[in-house]
Amino acid sequence: MISRLFSLLLPFVTVFLLSTAHVSAQDPSSGIQSTINGQITAFQTDDFDHAFSFASPSIQRMFGTASNFGAMVRSGYPMVWRPRSYQFADLREISGVLWQMVLIQDQSGALHALDYRMIQVEGTWRISGVQILPAPDLSV
Repeated sequence: MISRLFSLLLPFVTVFLLSTAHVSAQDPSSGIQSTINGQITAFQTDDFDHAFSFASPSIQRMFGTASNFGAMVRSGYPMVWRPRSYQFADLREISGVLWQMVLIQDQSGALHALDYRMIQVEGTWRISGVQILPAPDLSV
């Protein structure tokens, strides 16, 4: 009886395992880019509450409030707060962490390369840090 039950369940278990492997192997770039797009869009309308929601829990604890977070971005990352344009570059894995490079043109026309450190929190991509990269002389 157990072997009959096993033979009946085996196709379902196999399909489940294969579909689970496919989900975990999917390219994370669209989810990561959607998170970064969402945050930049929120910054462009000064919706700091919404922008703050894209930050990882550790970033949220560090700044405490969306207002504090917004003030930091306005003063430290003005090119992110009010970009003229931006585009996604390489998504890289470094020591098990995903880093999404974003090329941003600020309001004056200067180009900046930024690296977004991405983590998954309960299945959702969150930004856990941003660093400005030293960039070669970039021109449009």
